Amino acid sequence: MPPFVHLHVHSQYSLLDGAIRLGDLIETAKGFGMPAVAVTDHGNMFGALEFYEKAKKVGIKPIIGCEIYLAPRSRHERQPATGNAGDEDRNYHLVLLAKDLTGYKNLMKLVSLAHLEGFYYKPRADKELLRRYNEGLVALSACLKGEVAFHLTRNRPESAAKAALEYQEIFGPENYYLEIQANGIPEQAIVNERLIALGKELGIPVVATNDCHYLKKGDARAHEILLCIQTGKNVLDEKRMKFSTDQLYFKSPDEMAREFAHVPEALENTVRIADMCSLEIPLGEYHFPVFPLQNGESIEDRFERTVEEGFRRRLEEIRYRRADFSDTDREEYEKRLRYEMDVIKEMGFAAYFLIVADFISYAKNKGIPVGPGRGSAAGSLVAYVMGITDLDPIEHGLIFERFLNKERISMPDIDVDFCVLGRDEVFRYVAEKYGKEQVAHITTFGTMQAKAVIRDVGRALAMPYNEVDKIAKLIPASPGMTLKKAFEQEPRLAELQRDDPQMKELFEIAFALEGLTRHASTHAAGVVIGDKPIVEYMPLYRDQEGEVVTQFSMKYVEKAGLIKFDFLGLRNLTVIHNAVDLIRKNHGVELDMQRLPLDDPKTFELLCRADTTGVFQLESSGMRDILVRLRPENFADIVALVALYRPGPIESGMVDNYIDGKHGRIPITYELEQLRPILEPTYGVILYQEQVMKIASVLANYSLGEADILRRAMGKKIPEVMAAQRERFLAGAKENGIDLAKANHIFDLMEKFAGYGFNKSHSAAYALIAYQTAYLKAHYPVEFMAALLNSFLSSTDQVVKLINECREKGIQVLPPDVNVSERDFTVVEGKIRFGLGAVKNVGEAAIEGILAVRTKDGPFRSIFDFCDRVDTSRVNRRVLEQLIKCGAFDSIHPDRARTLAALDEALEKAQARQRDRQSGQINMFDLLRAKSKAKRAEPKLPDVPSWDTRTALQFEKEALGFYISGHPLDHYRDQIAKLCTADTQKVRERKDGTKAILCGLISVTKELTTKKGERMAFLSLEDKEGTLEVVAFPEVFSRARELLQGDDPLVVLGTIQHDEKGSKVLADHILSLDDAQTQTVEAVHIHLSADRLDRDALERLRHLLVTHPGQCDAVLHIDVEGQAEAVIALNPKLQVNPTTSFLEDMTQHFGEDCVDLAMKVCRA
Repeated sequence: MPPFVHLHVHSQYSLLDGAIRLGDLIETAKGFGMPAVAVTDHGNMFGALEFYEKAKKVGIKPIIGCEIYLAPRSRHERQPATGNAGDEDRNYHLVLLAKDLTGYKNLMKLVSLAHLEGFYYKPRADKELLRRYNEGLVALSACLKGEVAFHLTRNRPESAAKAALEYQEIFGPENYYLEIQANGIPEQAIVNERLIALGKELGIPVVATNDCHYLKKGDARAHEILLCIQTGKNVLDEKRMKFSTDQLYFKSPDEMAREFAHVPEALENTVRIADMCSLEIPLGEYHFPVFPLQNGESIEDRFERTVEEGFRRRLEEIRYRRADFSDTDREEYEKRLRYEMDVIKEMGFAAYFLIVADFISYAKNKGIPVGPGRGSAAGSLVAYVMGITDLDPIEHGLIFERFLNKERISMPDIDVDFCVLGRDEVFRYVAEKYGKEQVAHITTFGTMQAKAVIRDVGRALAMPYNEVDKIAKLIPASPGMTLKKAFEQEPRLAELQRDDPQMKELFEIAFALEGLTRHASTHAAGVVIGDKPIVEYMPLYRDQEGEVVTQFSMKYVEKAGLIKFDFLGLRNLTVIHNAVDLIRKNHGVELDMQRLPLDDPKTFELLCRADTTGVFQLESSGMRDILVRLRPENFADIVALVALYRPGPIESGMVDNYIDGKHGRIPITYELEQLRPILEPTYGVILYQEQVMKIASVLANYSLGEADILRRAMGKKIPEVMAAQRERFLAGAKENGIDLAKANHIFDLMEKFAGYGFNKSHSAAYALIAYQTAYLKAHYPVEFMAALLNSFLSSTDQVVKLINECREKGIQVLPPDVNVSERDFTVVEGKIRFGLGAVKNVGEAAIEGILAVRTKDGPFRSIFDFCDRVDTSRVNRRVLEQLIKCGAFDSIHPDRARTLAALDEALEKAQARQRDRQSGQINMFDLLRAKSKAKRAEPKLPDVPSWDTRTALQFEKEALGFYISGHPLDHYRDQIAKLCTADTQKVRERKDGTKAILCGLISVTKELTTKKGERMAFLSLEDKEGTLEVVAFPEVFSRARELLQGDDPLVVLGTIQHDEKGSKVLADHILSLDDAQTQTVEAVHIHLSADRLDRDALERLRHLLVTHPGQCDAVLHIDVEGQAEAVIALNPKLQVNPTTSFLEDMTQHFGEDCVDLAMKVCRA
């Protein structure tokens, strides 16, 4: 093939514009025999390091570039430039390529400053920046939107020549090229001729490119759909953004040679430029932040001193917890501490530990709650004594090598949980300490996943929503799902593709786009700190919140040698902190959460009855089911619970084995007696990764460092690596005289359970937070619920759920009150009082004003007194109306209608008096009243009719987002209890595709016309637990339209669907309550496994059926080891009423999804 190199290529990181995957690009370039290839994404370098690494790996020279946007004048100007002909364009394009490391660093600075200083619709550099950072760069004049081409298309040859000469002067004669393309666009052909002529005239060389946006010519249609997704349009929209050619693909050298046979030098120059570009990026070095030290002090000295001081402090706590703590115990701690310190220093990580300990210490000193630990760091004694973690690893049997291992050199990874309200303050502290330019957040990329890409492509193809929805629903929701896997698991997808041409196109395009990068966002926790400004190592951009973010993702931040830290915001820490404050105020008790007894009976009673709403990690329905079965008795059981509740252990039977072993229902056996001390705490189950490590150490003489490598190998399951590990394990077992057949079997067991095994360090740390929240709920339920409510102020559904929980527990929740409420929820005389911050449209300034006046001059006597005393510019009419509607004046004026009617007069009088005071006038009667200390006679409230209950509740909902003094559905409580099988909360816990009956108030949120011209709607169903989306397709919507215009509660019979956006119900029928009584469930199908169906289980099932009598037939399905199913119609005497209560009882005794409901066919 003729020599040629592509120098203008847009990868998938030209977000929703480029459709070329980096791996495919490099493979195709190699197949074409190209020695090099460039990536020049639009305005960013998101994929630069990934591309560099992948290309180097296969022997292709990577040319890192960027097609930058250039402001016509200054990057600081924020309005479009207007040309002489009245045409407008916000920016020009320019392709820049890095020749060497200097060029690469300059390119990063240009791209970063374009984002940080020049962003206006697009990230824009300008010529001032080009003059400053041009060294080491080659510039190409770009596409038709390049400045030179732009002038040529508008017949302005002098302007084009002037621009070309200016670029040549900036970059130097050797480093500036005029770019010609053969892309099938008519204007391009004209411009090509003019560019060639201009090049000859000015002595500027030309270079051939193809502005590649997709890999193959056949990808043009998929790219067209990608542009529709980017712009939110569909193919029927004639005004949508689209390319007028199908030629923007990665052409072969032969194709490019044919296109540019008349200018062979344009092809030769691609190779010439590629030869000029020889970038080597130094990787594999760590660039630790510079930790400030005293004169003459080394980092190791400071590290040792900090550890020793910390150990002395921790010893006091250890002795407090362990009365029998001996000198021998102390020696064990000292030996472990010395070993860990030596490893940390040897690996060069002393500075890392000091940095983490420093910002955690800052947080704790500022009263910002910090989590007890997270991940494998909880296994480090050094981390514990330095205050990085709060869990004693020796006491809980945690292993240091699971965290740091000198036999596997990698950066330590300490993730830190902070209270959500304090996380940003810790970030600010770090930025100020190390320098704002040396600290940044880290980017993360969202990709087009299987379900989402089907929906996106279907929308862009203008396919009917219900058809696309049906297909997306067929794709399994399991993690890591791809379209390829979905086709393997769901044969109906292949049938749809085969039988329908439009479906065929949908799938073809979805396959082409699946996995492409959809958007860049800021990682929830990742923070990077450098020894120099971050831009020296990687490009930056600014996110929508205005934060500076790296353009490289976490993986490539680390490859560039920068040190990342995870600052996570954990809401539960805020809850604990708030609850402790409320307990101090209400009970005078100063709780030290680090010194709670871990064997508190009341806490374990709460856990055994699964009363865990709000308890960290333990509140899901599935977890509550395990809690009831497990009946935890000690802290180790909670650690196990956190590890057990995951798909792997549940599906593999580990959960059942653990529970049955604990309660003595199955015998616990050990393959070898040496395994007893390792597996006895978990009833013979290999539950933790640390247990795999200990088994390898005890049976096969692995060091714990080696054992950690074994653990990782078992997780990755690479055949060659596993074969070598098996050989090593058997050799070690042989040395210990262990039978090889038995050793082989044990290795198989380890390999099987390593895939499900959990990091005990992480489990123990999170179990501690779970225990702390459970303790607070058990001992101080009112304060705990108030703290929970404060943490969910912005989530209406959660507040509704928690208020219902309070009512069930007999905890009274009182409405806001201008004379009692603070900003947040508080506890007053054993009752929870709403905070003023919960009222919509009542901002911080209004709340501060109300509280300041009340604190200074006492309670408000009336609406007139209130308006007179507060600043009505801050507490305006809208605020006052909301306060009245939600009941905040009820303690002064019980009738809300009369209070609202008095508002005009109260405001008028107050504003008149405030005007008098501001002008210096004093009312004579006010003066006399002040001298006599008499109170002003309050006007009477207008005599207007009181609101009826429905109106009062509706106003409450308007002001708070939910009902508080009652609920419109209260009147229908009994009917709903008998009829419904789920509510808006329980739907989220049910299996996808199951049927449900719900009742609530329904409103139409969006009505639209389908492709067939029929009307359908998206509805919002609200019940006492929250709100839920309901989709009514044309037939259902047509039948229900009249009902939807009324105010009465309605019943929805439908199918539950969970997708990437949440949960919804696809309505089969929408009925009035009366009609629904006769048209609901026909039969209850009960699904049980034969191996769990003993006499006791059958007796429990019979009891549940008898205690919920009704008119529905019960059908029992018995699954025999997944091989067969027995179906038994139960005696008519066991007909059942499938209420929510029945379904909950069945779930508690027989697990989730054990009941399926068969609906009657409803009459139209």
